[in-house]
Amino acid sequence: MKNILIPTDFSENSWNAIKYALNLYKKNSCNIFLLNVVRVSPGLASDDYSVFTTQTVEQTMVKEAKAKLQQLEKKIQQLPFNTRHNFVSNAVYGLFIEEIRSHVSENNIDLIVMGTKGASGIKQLVIGSNTGDVITKVKCPVLVIPEEAEYVKPREIAIPTDYNIFYSINVLDTILEMAHLYNSSIRIVYVSKDNEELNEGQLKNKTLLESYFEGTDHSFHTLTNNKLEAAIQCFVESRDIDMIAMVAKHLNFFQQILFRPTVEEISYHTKVPFFVLHE
Repeated sequence: MKNILIPTDFSENSWNAIKYALNLYKKNSCNIFLLNVVRVSPGLASDDYSVFTTQTVEQTMVKEAKAKLQQLEKKIQQLPFNTRHNFVSNAVYGLFIEEIRSHVSENNIDLIVMGTKGASGIKQLVIGSNTGDVITKVKCPVLVIPEEAEYVKPREIAIPTDYNIFYSINVLDTILEMAHLYNSSIRIVYVSKDNEELNEGQLKNKTLLESYFEGTDHSFHTLTNNKLEAAIQCFVESRDIDMIAMVAKHLNFFQQILFRPTVEEISYHTKVPFFVLHE
């Protein structure tokens, strides 16, 4: 059984992520770990911390969070699709990233699913701090569900690449496993500036992808555009892309696509799920 961790803060964004994950895996049996990480508000005065002992926190804030998790499970059971997964809920007091890492290790988590709030203006971050920290600091596949993403079967999965990185078999296997859920097509897209020719290393990496996806419905696409984000936006719209898969280790390329699009013309980061992979 697949082990899926869904951190929740009981917001609409996290509820959207839960619905998406349960819809995506409605034909599979999964262990679903719902986690709420409780933190004392930084707005409390320093003198107030003395009364917030570990015992007090456990009895108040954590207890309240556990009650909300019970209500959340009841809400999940009312959804109109398969909710016969095995649910494990937990509320803990601690540092967010450390607790995520701990749960990933202790429960052999295969996938983290997180909701995020997209940018509505240039001064806002595309990815919330928690989600941004998880996808860059936790070595576990993460499915990021934007606030405006509505579940549809992922028939088309795009893999933006500049062919400068070697994709390990572990990463490719994870992408292929996702594609096999609904017989999704793989669309590998390369954005070129001024019709640049691929160098020897890039050609080698492209050949590896061609060899690996042989037997799976896939295609290679080359776009010419000086702005990477605009090219990805055009591709997503023209192909009706349902999911974008990327490797987090290629930070410059990765951050340019996922973190920088803060203009209104670039909307894929608020509507299309991102499947972020680690070596």
